[in-house]
Order: sequence, then C-alpha cells, then structure tokens
Amino acid sequence: MNTVEVSNELHELVNGNNVSVQLSVPQLVEKVLHRNEGVLSSTGAVKAETGKYTGRSPKDKYIVEEELSKDKIAWGSVNEPISQDAFLKLYHKVIQHLKEKDEIFVFKGFAGADKKTRLPIQIVNEYAWHNLFVHQLFIRPDKDELAEHDAQFTVISAPNFKADPAVDGTKSETFIIISFEYKTVLIGGTEYAGEMKKSIFSVMNYLLPEQDILPMHCSANVGKEGDVALFFGLSGTGKTTLSADPNRKLIGDDEHGWSSNGVFNIEGGCYAKCIDLSRDKEPQIFDAIRFGAVLENVVLDAETRVADYSDKSLTENTRAAYPIDAIDNIVNPSIAGHPNTIIFLTADAFGVLPPISKLSKEQAMYHFLSGYTSKLAGTERGVTSPEATFSTCFGSPFLPLPATVYAEMLGQKIDEHNANVFLVNTGWTGGEYGVGSRMKLAYTRAMIHAAFEGDLNNIETVKDSIFGLDIPLHVPGVPDEVLQPHKTWSDHSAYLKKAKELAGKFRDNFLKFDHVSFEIKEIGGPIQ
Repeated sequence: MNTVEVSNELHELVNGNNVSVQLSVPQLVEKVLHRNEGVLSSTGAVKAETGKYTGRSPKDKYIVEEELSKDKIAWGSVNEPISQDAFLKLYHKVIQHLKEKDEIFVFKGFAGADKKTRLPIQIVNEYAWHNLFVHQLFIRPDKDELAEHDAQFTVISAPNFKADPAVDGTKSETFIIISFEYKTVLIGGTEYAGEMKKSIFSVMNYLLPEQDILPMHCSANVGKEGDVALFFGLSGTGKTTLSADPNRKLIGDDEHGWSSNGVFNIEGGCYAKCIDLSRDKEPQIFDAIRFGAVLENVVLDAETRVADYSDKSLTENTRAAYPIDAIDNIVNPSIAGHPNTIIFLTADAFGVLPPISKLSKEQAMYHFLSGYTSKLAGTERGVTSPEATFSTCFGSPFLPLPATVYAEMLGQKIDEHNANVFLVNTGWTGGEYGVGSRMKLAYTRAMIHAAFEGDLNNIETVKDSIFGLDIPLHVPGVPDEVLQPHKTWSDHSAYLKKAKELAGKFRDNFLKFDHVSFEIKEIGGPIQ
C-alpha cells in the first residue's frame, strides 16, 4: 500500500455516508446523550468515563520506522519503532472497522495559533464525546478557514478496535502509532481522550524544529506591559496555579511554540486536572466547566449530577477539557512576544534546592534537560520516601527528536532575546518531606513577581556550594533566611547528606546525554 492508496482509503472514509463533519458543540452534546456515551453534569458539562485506561499508555506508543524520519528519531523506550508493514495492516483494519459503524465524526482544525506556521489537522472519531473533546482542545476554524482547510495530519481514533499482539506486532490491545510519512496518528484500544491531544503535541515536537520553532511543554502568560513569562514544570509543581495570575493574561496552559515572532499556543483549549478542584483554589478552572466542557472520569451525584471532585474512586487523574475562551483573562488570539522571564518549577521533596535561583544559559540548558521534581511518599504503592523524578525538557514522553535538539534551541533563544531564567522550588524547606514544611505559596508568588519586575536581574547573590546555583540574598516579601536552604535546617549534617544525595541523582541522570558539552555536564557541581 503506497501513499496514494492510503490517501484514497482515508478520503473514502471521511466522505462516507456514515460521517458527520464539523458538528457544533450543541449537536455533539446531543449525539453524546442520544448514544449513551455520557451524561450532563449540573453545570451542563458532558461527563464520560474512559474504562480501564484512565491515563496515557506510554508503553503502547510507537513511531513507524520510515526512510523519511528514521535517522532523525531518538529511538528508545519513549520512541519505540514499529514496521511500516505492521502500521499499514492495522491502518486498513481500523479504516474497515470505522466504515462499518452507524456514525463516525470528523473535526477539522489547527494546531498552532500562529497562522504563519499552524498545522491543519483532521481527527476522525468513533465516539461523539471524543469529537467534542478535540473540538474544544484544538483551534477551531471560522467558516472561511474551514472552506480552505486542507489537513496535513490526521488522527484516527477507534477505541473499540483492539489489536491482537500476536498478529499485529503490538504489545497489547492498545496502540498509538505515529507515521510521519503517511501524516497519520492511529489510535486504538483506549478510550482515554488525552492520547489524541498528546499525539498531536508529539507531532509538533517533530515538525516545529524544522521551522526553527522551539516546541515547549509549558504554560505562558503576559503582563500589562507586554512582558511574557513561561512556566515549565512537572505535575504537582504549581504550574497551573502560578500561571493563572489575575494581573496577567493567560496565553495557554500546556503547549507552546517559540518562533522568530514570539510565543504562540499550540492548542485552543485547556485540559485541566480536577481532583480536589474547588472554586476557592482554582476559580477560573471551576467556572470554565460549563456547557460544552468535557469531564473525564469525574464522579457525579446520581440524582443532582453535581460533580464530586474529591472522589478518586475511578482515578486520581480526573480531567476537564474546555475551550480557552471559557477563561476570562486570556490573550486572544493566543500569541505574544518573546519571553522576558522563564521559570523552571520543581517541587523538591528533599528540601535542599533554593526557593529561587537565577540561571545562566548553560545552567538553564542543564536544568531543562534534567526536568527534575520529586515523587512523594504515599502517591504510589511502594514509595515510602521521596524519589527524584526526571523528565527530559519537562516533557520526555512527547519528544521524537534527541533532547539536545530542544535544549540547544532553548539556549540559542535565551541568548538571542536576553531572557532571564529562574529555577523555583515550590517544594519543601527546613527539612525533607515529612520533616520540613511546604514552601509558602505567598513566598513563591513574591519571588516570581520580583522576577517579572526585573528586581532580581542585578541583585547580589551567593553561590550554593552543592548545586552551584546563584541564590539572591534578598527578595522583597521573603525572609532572607528562607532563601538559603541550609539556614532553614536545624541539623546541618542532615542537610548536607540530603543535598549530596540529590546532587548525585542529578549527575547519574545526566549521564544519558552523550552529546552535551563538558561545560553543561558540570553544571550540577561537585559532590563534596
């Protein structure tokens, strides 16, 4: 099967008699209810369940080994190869599966808010609620844009098609396969909607660097003076909370590109965690969950349909998807200038990283490649003390290219646009998790505000002896002793032991980066 045959088969599918194209939000909600795919919450959001897969299936993700891309991909446990023959056989089976359905759904839209570089996409769904999800998560075309829309990448999602590993060359019934030659993402065997969102992000992480655009797994906002800030951070570091600033407008909450023109949101919506969500803690997210939003695996009261966001009986990974314009304080369109401030967030449960430190370009590349935070005791079975977690470029599962490609682009853009970079620890102070206390949110906000205002650009610093980080001696609104971790511990020898332990983990993790300069490798500092 060649590219023409694949294209013809897709064309036949999306133009079939059983296809509903570009349905509106009310039409999709009606379909969801009529097909018994979900129910309405008390606020009018659609609530659906994803069955046994309540999160991504990273071990079932593949990239097709093709002449076009095989020499560019960083093959390994994240980017596992699958043969073109296996992909094409599955492709044909999935197409036939969807052709036999009474109704399937197609969304046409874009990835990338910058019209000069955006990617036209189409998504074929077996479920109406999945089509509502992608309608809200990606960028929706107006009538003129839709009339001229020519999809350059297609996602085909068939949750009820399950692979046979013995026949299909997969590890399980589930598969997420990206083919750059056929410009297709093939998804089967999982109802978790986030696979569609993240597969397009993976595609953009491959395509954008070819246009000299840095794809980034981060949130972004802009101040009243047009100053742009980026927030990188893994789960639990406070990325969503800190980027949702009433004094700054949100550009986007998760995926961005940084081009020669500035920063742009890749998406047209938000996919927010909602475990323990409340209006007090996250008013913007709470109020965005209304008609047209999608709730994943959230438990509703059987009679009132009021969401119980504290109920973890289905999963802790409960989610809400809604269009970005459900948030009031946003930039529209979701584009802005070059970043003035870049924040790397980490929740250090060892309690030894400074609450804020200013990074050189080389240090920024080092900590970008490291992507460190802590996994806490009690969050997973068998975890009894804090564990160091490293996710390359704060987005390891979504990087098809070698990590150094992204790090080098970041370094170049920091140089070119004189961006100030800070490492901010939202984790523990005065001792490790269980001994010390969590950094006060008010202190973190004060530090980030000082970074925005330029108060830390030329401030006096002291170098941390373990990590080589430059720590400000004074930050407005923060007690001086809080800024230096060793001064917050009552047992200095215990502090040194934990600090050296974490520094060793940084160095061990960094051994996997072969093609990095000696100068960057040594950023972690000597273990004393």
